[in-house]
Formats: sequence, C-alpha cells, structure tokens
Amino acid sequence: MPIPVVITAYSDRTFTFVTKTPPVTYFLKKAAAVQKGSQTPGKGGTVGQVTMEQIREIAAKKMVDLNANDIEAAASMLVGSARSMGLKVVE
Repeated sequence: MPIPVVITAYSDRTFTFVTKTPPVTYFLKKAAAVQKGSQTPGKGGTVGQVTMEQIREIAAKKMVDLNANDIEAAASMLVGSARSMGLKVVE
C-alpha cells in the first residue's frame, strides 16, 4: 500500500514527517480489481466498474486529505477520478 509522506528537514538537522492516506487511484483500482487504468479513457475503453457504495466508502477514508465539505462532495470528486481512469461508475 503506497503511503505518501511529507518530510520537512530543518537547518539544525532535525526533521518532521506527516503520513497521508493512500492515493485515490490505489483505492479505486483495488475496488475495481484491476491492475491499471485505461490507456484511452472516455473513448469507450472501460477497464472495470465501481459502485457508488464503494465510492462513498473510499470518500469516507480520504475525507481528511480531500478539499470537500461533506461525503457527497468528496464522492463526486472520486467519480471524476474514476471516469478519468476508465472505470464505469454504477449505482
């Protein structure tokens, strides 16, 4: 599981680091059970599908890192990411 980290190094040779949640694409690929996204998204080349329930679960996990006010706004952001990966979003 890839975990992004923000490392800040100071001049007195100390550092701090903050771990983030895994990327949205990791969660979407795992939910759709695919290895990678489509090479030609938007041109009929769907590689898998995810449900809105899965999207809402991912949005709840990613809520701390997303710039959204509620779960539904975060879910709509994730729907856009899924479509740009070539995933079909079904109810």
